[in-house]
Amino acid sequence: MAQQTSVVTPERFAAGFTYKDYIAQIKVNTDRFEANLKTAHVSPEDTAFFRKVSKLPNGPTKMLVLGEDWCPDVYRGMPVLHRIAEAGGMEMRIFPRDQHLDIMNEFLKEGQFLSIPTAVFYTKDHRYILHWIERPAAVNREMPEIREAVKREMPDADEQTIRTVNGERTRAKYPAWQQETVREIREMLSQKLGL
Repeated sequence: MAQQTSVVTPERFAAGFTYKDYIAQIKVNTDRFEANLKTAHVSPEDTAFFRKVSKLPNGPTKMLVLGEDWCPDVYRGMPVLHRIAEAGGMEMRIFPRDQHLDIMNEFLKEGQFLSIPTAVFYTKDHRYILHWIERPAAVNREMPEIREAVKREMPDADEQTIRTVNGERTRAKYPAWQQETVREIREMLSQKLGL
């Protein structure tokens, strides 16, 4: 949960990267960000929802995202967060986690993990609304199931082969997991805003 006095002032928020500027300065995985942006979609119904809530007096007009270019959850998740921000007309600012640990420390997963991406939603006057961390709950359940299925199907495979096949199957799920991100964030905002 966010601290009472945040290190994220309106001025600091404004100093973050735009999505375009963040992508322009990353060192690795530009191709993966681009590929995942192509599969990141927000339906017309979801777009209408995000536009509606961003117009509410207590609704989200700003999204802060913490991430790192080397992280699979980030190069899968940040493009769909960008699409959500676009859909809702939200101002999105990105901060590389490892250069902004003071921000990350406000939004630790389970109070201890530096999990990314982390998306933090604020009102127009910069009041904290809520934050979302790393990946949807459904994905957390599905990832170990995929790995276990690979191990069962390939009992004699070495660890590298298991990792490779697991990675291929996981990447095939990215578009569905992006949609689950949209659904989960929409649900969180609905609950928080009492819709």
